[in-house]
Amino acid sequence: MPSSSVSSPAATASSRVLSFSQIRILVLASLGGALEFYDFVIFAFLAKLIALHFFPASQAAWLRQTEAFGLFGAGYLARPLGGIIMAHFGDIAGRKKVFTFSVLLMALPTLMMGLLPGYETLGPGAPLILLLLRMAQGAAIGGEAPGGWVFVAEHAPPGRVGLATGLLTGGLTGGILLGSLVILALNAALSPAAVSDWGWRLPFIIGGIFGIGAMILRRWLDETPVFREMHQRAETASSLPAAILLRDHRFSILCSVLTTWTLTAAIVVLILMMPPLMQSLHHIPPSETMLASLVATFCLTVSVVSVSALTDSISLSVMSLVCGPLLAVGAFALYSLPAQFPHSLPVWAGLAGLCCGFVGLVPVGMLRAFPPMVRFSGVSLAYNIAYALFGGLTPAIISAITPYTPLAPAFYVTLAAVAGCAGLWLMNNHRQRQMPSEALPV
Repeated sequence: MPSSSVSSPAATASSRVLSFSQIRILVLASLGGALEFYDFVIFAFLAKLIALHFFPASQAAWLRQTEAFGLFGAGYLARPLGGIIMAHFGDIAGRKKVFTFSVLLMALPTLMMGLLPGYETLGPGAPLILLLLRMAQGAAIGGEAPGGWVFVAEHAPPGRVGLATGLLTGGLTGGILLGSLVILALNAALSPAAVSDWGWRLPFIIGGIFGIGAMILRRWLDETPVFREMHQRAETASSLPAAILLRDHRFSILCSVLTTWTLTAAIVVLILMMPPLMQSLHHIPPSETMLASLVATFCLTVSVVSVSALTDSISLSVMSLVCGPLLAVGAFALYSLPAQFPHSLPVWAGLAGLCCGFVGLVPVGMLRAFPPMVRFSGVSLAYNIAYALFGGLTPAIISAITPYTPLAPAFYVTLAAVAGCAGLWLMNNHRQRQMPSEALPV
């Protein structure tokens, strides 16, 4: 096994200092990740306007909007396939090539969305092309998060893998925040008519151009030391990495899927679904729910960076036992207290975001669960299976059970937190039993 590894808490202080090269890698990786998630989420923010331009005007407004959200959901369907394929080549040909390709695969479709003629020009071809572009985006995002985590972790010095992983995760969640800010700025700078006519294209064009720039910058990055050492020793996967995973690492895959369920529950229920749920449950104005969403996303970003960094010094099992209950507390505060304290939603949304630190534990646990030979494929397979299952099912489940109790979202998040804590605990103990005398490698 390569000597480059995730360090133990006992790593020396000198080895824990980030070099200029490592800082540059973290900045470029986090920036690219933020731009990719920005490109992915602005489609949802602009779905109503997209529906006006890419579906027949003769259709009812609700049907066109439903079709637009269907295109948004198609991106999730493409995530597993794209992630698994890119991870396969990442374990065989190198992390850098795939990490660079993923941001290009996101940037080009995003730019094309901003320039694509609508239904009046292309007819039925317009939504079909938009569907293909959206699926390309989904394939890109399926490889970006796992690839980014592996890339920065394998570049990080001993004792700083948690910090490096947290900064990358913070960049991903920061992309959601960036998308919200750009949409707010767009609506502040242009009239509603201008936004509806042509202004909605600007966020896509901006995201595509900056994404291409991020791809160019990523070409200057070096291959990870872990992969270079594996390549020199001829220890890269000689057969299908997925086959090796299914043969030797089924338990780690299962535990990783459980922990990623918790991640999806936190992001989807406490961040993405919160605005419409608060509008329907407590009749809170959209302007206040948008502010709350921004506060929650900012606090989430701070939380995941901080919690991930703490894993460099504190056991992952201990962290899970702290962050799991906190996630449940944040969920119940968010979905119970706004009704009792009017106009306080941003406060409870911020608290829920801070309680989402468990999200920062998930990539650290998965990176430790798989050996370098199949690490990219292992993280990608578990992450994308969980997102395909729970990312799509969670909104439907919440919508079905919320009419029975307004606390249904909190109960769901709590259930996912229990599953995630169990997954992290079992995964960490299993790995320690496999390698009791050395640090858990990354």
